[in-house]
Amino acid sequence: MDQVETSDVKLMHSNSESATCSEFDNSWCYHLSAPKAGRKLKLLESEELVFALPLIYRLIPLTSISARREWFVDLPSEEQRSQLYISLSESLSVLNKKRKHSPSVAAELNDTNKLLNLYFSDYGWRMVRKELSQIKKRKKKSHIEISNDLVIRLKEYMAINQIDTFDQAIDSLLSDQASYAADMLE
Repeated sequence: MDQVETSDVKLMHSNSESATCSEFDNSWCYHLSAPKAGRKLKLLESEELVFALPLIYRLIPLTSISARREWFVDLPSEEQRSQLYISLSESLSVLNKKRKHSPSVAAELNDTNKLLNLYFSDYGWRMVRKELSQIKKRKKKSHIEISNDLVIRLKEYMAINQIDTFDQAIDSLLSDQASYAADMLE
């Protein structure tokens, strides 16, 4: 593979096998054989960019490759790896700038996804998706500390009102408070 190809992604492997994906439908183009069972890997989606870009920037430097060699496609030469790294870095930069100024980043995201597919191995992309999933999960939840007395009172409220989760109970209490405040203003 003498140059990085992005129109028809050709993936070369250390064992001389190659896989070709002529179209990207946001699915990962497997370097080796696709798994028979389980969920197929997905490439980045525009809704994930806020969380994904910092992660990708952290993982792609050439210095990271030696620490996690199995995460990256084994390229024939360091020059090719450097060229791919530069192309990917530039593509990420263009995507990040466009994302900040325009809601539509489909073309830039597609280009970046193709380069990511060339850069990461199947195993590596699975690990990236796993880390991204954990980041998204952490961003959705907040942890607050409340006293045991309040937990007991909240559980009693949940039992009386047939509420299943703490989220629902707090939402109900806040809704009740908001409607009480609205009634007081009238």
